[in-house]
Amino acid sequence: MIEALRGLGYNTATAIADIIDNSITACARSVNVDFKWDGSNSHILIRDDGYGMSATELDHAMRLGRRNPLDIRDENDLGRFGLGLKTASFSQCRRLTVMTTGIDGLHSLRWDLDVLANQADGGWHLLEGPFREVEDLIEPLKATGHGTLVVWEVLDRIVTENYNVQDFLNLMDYVESHLAMVFHRFLEKGRSQFFIQLNGKPVSPWDPFLTNHPAKPWHSPVQSFRNSGIKIECHVLPHKDRLSTKEFESAQGPEGWIAQQGFYIYRNERLLVAGSWLGLRPPDARKPWIKDEPHKLARIRLDITNSTDQEWKIDIRKSTARPPAHLRHWLIGHAESTRVRSRKVFAHRGQVSRASVGTEIMQAWRAEHFADGIRYRIDTNHPAIKSVIEGAGGLLPEIKTMIRIIEETVPVQRIWLDTAENKDTPHTGFSGEPSATILEVLEVMYRNMVIKRGIAPQLAKQTLLCSEPFQNYPELIQSLPDQPV
Repeated sequence: MIEALRGLGYNTATAIADIIDNSITACARSVNVDFKWDGSNSHILIRDDGYGMSATELDHAMRLGRRNPLDIRDENDLGRFGLGLKTASFSQCRRLTVMTTGIDGLHSLRWDLDVLANQADGGWHLLEGPFREVEDLIEPLKATGHGTLVVWEVLDRIVTENYNVQDFLNLMDYVESHLAMVFHRFLEKGRSQFFIQLNGKPVSPWDPFLTNHPAKPWHSPVQSFRNSGIKIECHVLPHKDRLSTKEFESAQGPEGWIAQQGFYIYRNERLLVAGSWLGLRPPDARKPWIKDEPHKLARIRLDITNSTDQEWKIDIRKSTARPPAHLRHWLIGHAESTRVRSRKVFAHRGQVSRASVGTEIMQAWRAEHFADGIRYRIDTNHPAIKSVIEGAGGLLPEIKTMIRIIEETVPVQRIWLDTAENKDTPHTGFSGEPSATILEVLEVMYRNMVIKRGIAPQLAKQTLLCSEPFQNYPELIQSLPDQPV
């Protein structure tokens, strides 16, 4: 049975996070994770300064399924099934040793899967310490008088054939980024509250929502679902053009921008799901939302209580969740709003429209929807196009032909492929262009409007302020002379 439990789907990072859950429940203020490389004899240590366990408590902790997952627990308890310590550990190693100092002194117990496999009587032989080969590791527990040390040895699921020290170091980096994400709300409280060290290096929290970043375009206030204790907060992150290279690399998270979009589900501030659309879809859609480029800036924080684990179908690894039916409509509404805002920020490369509130922007392109699809048309009411058409004279047929050819040859597939390959939208709206270039275009339009069409200068400027893409350059428009030359 234990060999079967080893295949539950943990990786090293999620397994260590499961062990740290126990440390937090034990009121630990610090956790030290140490990776010790020694080839096939490599081992991993996880030590905390929590209140430790008595002999009876340790015995219960080392037994599988000792706790009923349906029992009512303390509201701050991060566990559920009474399996995490064992299943997480067995997924990575064949020998699990737990040493603890509690109210009745020092105790140690061990599961050794090779010992179990070789027992003629088929019994469940839980080994009792002390164990000489790890006795020196317990000194920090003796010094503090409380705490727990978990030792993983015989790392057969980690140190496999041709596995080397660089692989071990790379694994440490991944574990660090995962712990920084999963426990970021605990770590953000500061060293005086809770901290994690990985081989002596403090783990810094990773905030998925770039809280308080000045370029962040939008986030919603915290909202609750009735009196359920469930809270939601929606965020749209800044476009990469509004982030430094370091900020952009950091904000993408351990799995990258596309993978990290969607809902972030927390239970007692511990992250369970790090980016998922939870199989949700709008009522008129046939398929659930997928993770894609246009919505990669959308991240939604969702807090649930540990009394709703069964409703949310939280698994043993605490890495998947499915929303109950009565919450789906509420979640879909918030997700749709966030996705729309994310798509706009992505499409406009983070440029915030500077037109007056309530002012409709005249766009150069419009979409025509048909039963069999969409066509994109140039809007002839846009000031730049309208001015050319009105002054075209005998060239009007040629100009209309040119416009139609442009409409029928919009490189939609090329744009789509380039966006997918480059992980970004093409530059539009004069993004990155010098002010002199934009001003040159503005002067031509302004001169045509005032001199050729007889529009009053102030009205011409106001029209430009409401025209795409010039609504984002009010200073340049106001710098235009009252009487164009």
